[in-house]
Amino acid sequence: MTDTNNYTLGMLAEHIGAQLQGDARAEIYGLQTLQSAKSGQLSFLANPSYQRYLEGTEATAVILHPDMASAFGGHKLVVSNPYLAYAKLSKLFDKQQAVTAGVHPTAVIDDSAQLGIGVSIGPNACIGRDVCLGAGVVVGANSSVGAGTVIGARSRLYANVSIYHGVSIGDDVTLHSGCVIGADGFGNAHEVVDGEFRWVKIHQLGGVRIGDRVEVGAGATIDRGALDDTVIEDGVILDNHVMIGHNVKVGRNTAMAAKSGIAGSTEVGENCIIAGGVGIDGHLKIAGGTKFTAMMLVTKSITEADSYSSGTGMQRTKIWRKNAVRFSQLDKIVGRISLLEKTIAKLLPKGE
Repeated sequence: MTDTNNYTLGMLAEHIGAQLQGDARAEIYGLQTLQSAKSGQLSFLANPSYQRYLEGTEATAVILHPDMASAFGGHKLVVSNPYLAYAKLSKLFDKQQAVTAGVHPTAVIDDSAQLGIGVSIGPNACIGRDVCLGAGVVVGANSSVGAGTVIGARSRLYANVSIYHGVSIGDDVTLHSGCVIGADGFGNAHEVVDGEFRWVKIHQLGGVRIGDRVEVGAGATIDRGALDDTVIEDGVILDNHVMIGHNVKVGRNTAMAAKSGIAGSTEVGENCIIAGGVGIDGHLKIAGGTKFTAMMLVTKSITEADSYSSGTGMQRTKIWRKNAVRFSQLDKIVGRISLLEKTIAKLLPKGE
C-alpha cells in the first residue's frame, strides 16, 4: 500500500481479497455512498434497498456481491460480504492525523508513573500515581488517568476521558471523548434516624477490567464494582451514552447501541446484540448470542439465545392513545373471555 490516500483498484482488490472486474490501474482517492460518489471514488452495495442507485452512480468502482455483479457495468470489486469489505477499506481512507510520540509540557505526570515506548500525552492531561501506560498509548488533551491504572499497548484515549483509580485496560482499546471508566457504582443502603429517611453510601471497593480490542463510545460510563470488578471482555463495542452498572459482566464481542444500559450484577454472554435504548434489569443472566431490539425492557434472565422484543410498534398518535387506554383494560377483557369460554363450554354437548 502507498503512504497516501490514493490507491489503484488492483491494490484495493488485493487488500480485501476481492475479484477485480475492470482496470486494475484505475485510481481511487476515497469512499462514498452510491448516491453521492464522484469519479475517482469507490462505493459499495450491501443493502438491496439501495440497488436503485446503482445504475446512476458516478463512482469509478463499486464493491458488489457476486449475485449483483452483472447489474453494474463499471469497474467492480466482487466479494461475498461487501459491507465487511467496505469496513476493511475504510481504514485506508481515514484522514485522522497521525499522533506524534512525546509528552506535552502542560501535562502533569506523577514521578511513579511508567510510560512505555512511543507514548503520546496531550495538553493538560493528568497521569496519576503508579499508572502504567503500555507502548504506543495515546492520552488525549485534558484526559485523566487515576492512580494504579494499567493501560495496554496501542490503546487510545481521546480528549476529556476520565479513568478513575485501579482500572485495568487491555491492548488496542479505544475510549472516545467524555467517557468515564471506574466511577462509583450506584450502591446505597438506607436507614431511618429520628424519623428521617437517609441514604448511606456503599463505598465501591472493586475496579473495572476491560479486555483487548474494546471500543467505548463518547459519553459512555462503566461503573466500578462494589467488591468484585466490573468486567468488559475482549472485542466488546459500546456506542455513545451506553451505561454499564457495577459488577456487570459483558461477554466477548457483544455490541451495545446508544443509550442502552445494564443495571448492576447482570451477566451478558458472548456475541449478544443490544439495540438502542434497551434497558436490562439487575442480577440477570443473558445467554450468549441473544439479540434485543430497540427500546426493549429486559426484566428476567434469558436462557435461550434468540431475538427478543417488547413494547409496541409505531402508530399514529390518535390511534396509539386509544390503544393505550385499552392496555389498562386487558386484564378485565381476559377475565370476561375466560368467563365466556366457561359458559359456552357448559352449553355445548359433552366433548365438543
